[in-house]
Amino acid sequence: MSNAHQQLAGFIWQVADLLRGDYKQSEYGKVILPFTVLRRLDCVLAPTRDAVRERDAELAQKGVQNKDRMLRRAAGRSFYNTSRLDFAALVGDQDNVARNLRRYLGSFSPNAQEIFESYDFHAQINKLENAGLLYQVVGKFAELDLSPEVVDNHQMGYAFEELIRRFSELSNETAGEHFTPREVIKLMVNLLLAPDEQDLLTPGKVFKVLDPACGTGGMLTAAEDFILEHNPDAHARVFGQELNPESYAICRSDVMIKGEDADNIRFGNSFSHDRHPRARFDYLLANPPFGVEWKKVREEVEHEVGLGHAGRFGAGLPRINDGSLLFLQHMIAHMKRPDEGGSRLAIVFNGSPLFTGAAGSGESEIRRWLLENDWLEAIVALPDQLFYNTGISTYFWILTNRKEPAQRGKVVLLDARDQWAKMRKSLGNKRKYVTDEHITELTELYGAASTAASDPEHPLHSKVKIFSTRDFGYQRVTVERPLVLRFEVTEDAITELEVNKAVAKYDDRDALLDALRPLVGTEPSTKRSEFADRLRTTFRGMQLGKLPAPVDKAVWAAVSVSDPDGELQTDRHGAPLPDPDLRDNENVPLDEDIDEYMLREVLPHVPDAWVDHSKTKIGYEIPFTRHFYVYVPPRPLAEIDDELKELEAEIQHLLSEVTE
Repeated sequence: MSNAHQQLAGFIWQVADLLRGDYKQSEYGKVILPFTVLRRLDCVLAPTRDAVRERDAELAQKGVQNKDRMLRRAAGRSFYNTSRLDFAALVGDQDNVARNLRRYLGSFSPNAQEIFESYDFHAQINKLENAGLLYQVVGKFAELDLSPEVVDNHQMGYAFEELIRRFSELSNETAGEHFTPREVIKLMVNLLLAPDEQDLLTPGKVFKVLDPACGTGGMLTAAEDFILEHNPDAHARVFGQELNPESYAICRSDVMIKGEDADNIRFGNSFSHDRHPRARFDYLLANPPFGVEWKKVREEVEHEVGLGHAGRFGAGLPRINDGSLLFLQHMIAHMKRPDEGGSRLAIVFNGSPLFTGAAGSGESEIRRWLLENDWLEAIVALPDQLFYNTGISTYFWILTNRKEPAQRGKVVLLDARDQWAKMRKSLGNKRKYVTDEHITELTELYGAASTAASDPEHPLHSKVKIFSTRDFGYQRVTVERPLVLRFEVTEDAITELEVNKAVAKYDDRDALLDALRPLVGTEPSTKRSEFADRLRTTFRGMQLGKLPAPVDKAVWAAVSVSDPDGELQTDRHGAPLPDPDLRDNENVPLDEDIDEYMLREVLPHVPDAWVDHSKTKIGYEIPFTRHFYVYVPPRPLAEIDDELKELEAEIQHLLSEVTE
């Protein structure tokens, strides 16, 4: 963010000095954000204000009831205000500022009034009036020129984001849930749209873009700008949905000011209330909150799961505390079908969706669904410390259902973790940024990924790898070892039986334990039949009859000890029983024969092992870091020792200076 944007936000922030004492710091945004939006709308409408009033009076004289479309035309905007008031008039009547402000708000077109309802702005007017602050706040904003000629849409967007970041810090919220750093957006939009540059040049073509977690609308603006820069004759229609009311109001007002349909920006939770049902889009992009919990909307989500792939979440459910892959499924549900021209989408994730969840889990099944349908085009690893609310590593996932023939069945992994510059001043957790040069280089590299990956002489060969979609699949096999036991009564066995629930309910519990105690320390047996005879003899002497099945099972579990020199346990067909304590799992590559893998990797070490094929599961994971791991040998010990000696000498020298 440039100094100009920060200075603008800083000027607006001065209103906080007026609020201090009557408002908590965490409440400043409830006043400053809606007043900033109101002042922006006021300045935008200024050139046509008189024309709108005249047209309104003319239509009223003719008895026209539905004036909305005609007043929009008079305003030259998708919104208008029919009042004779503006900020200058509000300041000019100190005694009636509250009443006039309410009249002014009520004179906006319905789509603009909805913005201030999202802020619950009338409640703040009442509070400011009761505190005697309303006139001062209005006067402060009247001094601020937010006309488009002075502050363009990009600067305004930056100013809103800076304000949100500051308010979030004061209220211990995460600003990154509401917006994404602009250079990250630019890179993401480039990678999403650059492959379609030729298609974007089609004269008069309409492109529909969706962000289901749109925040203040930065991603939608960047996508629209990219399209129009490449083809001024194209039509970019942006759509969004946002859960946070303040961010929603800012995004909606921004879209409205640009003359687009503000009704395309909807309020609500994308998981539980899809506000764009059955709509399909050319491009979709989002930066959903990392690790967002979806427990509150579990009922609605699970209802859609019950619909299978007729709903949005038919591929599976991730764990309850991370809805990232729900966002991705939601976006895929809004892609155009290939016979309609298909779609491309990009989404920002942390590392969790790459590998969380074992074979058969919801996350693994979702990855399997993506890869088996060949929708995943690429994953790009970004530098850490790029975002305001977290320093963790992040990734772009780029998907499409219209891959070129040469790309089919393949996935590109691009490592951009070292493509960053250090910020002069940290903003929250954001200490790094991606320069324009980095963005250009990465965009070019993405377009030439196949060449770079296949050419060892390419300067960025090590940054790109291309895999088959099946390379990320594996067979999770269960490796069993035979159950070999000896049998003996130990103190641990007695203790285990004393706390066993089945034994506790047994009427002859005390007699059973008394019968077993004399056997502690006696010779173990490697024959189950032999030890069974010993137990029967002991129980008969204590006048114990046949033990109930749960108690008998508990006794044998307590007296059985794994022992490689013991007796092999078999089922009634003579097949070896597996030892649960020795059970293990192996991940076998998807296209490799399991028996051959066992012969090579397992049986040379444990020749009695076997695979229980009934438990084999198919899993998918994308171990990005492993594929780009470069071994760095440790420094020689002599070098480390010399360095330690130098440090010790330096410390001694410093200590001597202190004691002199």
